[in-house]
Amino acid sequence: MKMLRRMTSCAVLVLAIAATLPVRAQQADADIEQRLSADEMHEAGLDTLSAAQLAALNRLLREKPAPGTATPSTTAKAPEAERTYIGLDDKPIRSRLKGDVAGWEPGTVFVLENGQQWKVLKGHMKLRAPMQAPEIVVVPGVAGRWFLQVHEDLPKARVYRID
Repeated sequence: MKMLRRMTSCAVLVLAIAATLPVRAQQADADIEQRLSADEMHEAGLDTLSAAQLAALNRLLREKPAPGTATPSTTAKAPEAERTYIGLDDKPIRSRLKGDVAGWEPGTVFVLENGQQWKVLKGHMKLRAPMQAPEIVVVPGVAGRWFLQVHEDLPKARVYRID
């Protein structure tokens, strides 16, 4: 009998909570003037806004959910083309090295024609013959790593920007 009473009490509580959900959803869609009292509007300084500013605020509140609230766009998986990966959304940098390059090792600094300076963090390479102002590509990797490629057939040097 006690168990039946507890279950009934729980069911009543769940129904009461469920009944308030549509009201909360309506409140979230209501304009700020309807959500707050005149005193609250004054306390927040919202009573000084023009009609256009108030309309813009209401539009922003409707379009942008509060942090931590689930929306269909945040709960659904993004299509493969829309996913972002740290570092992989950056584009390769194409330029030319200033001067000659005979090789590299950690600490070597490359100065590009576009003004950027990149320092080698990892990688060793000794070229058979120095290359004069070669075209290079600095390609992004995972987690913010960058790699300098002097030629497609040569190993890349892991670099970081120092300018």
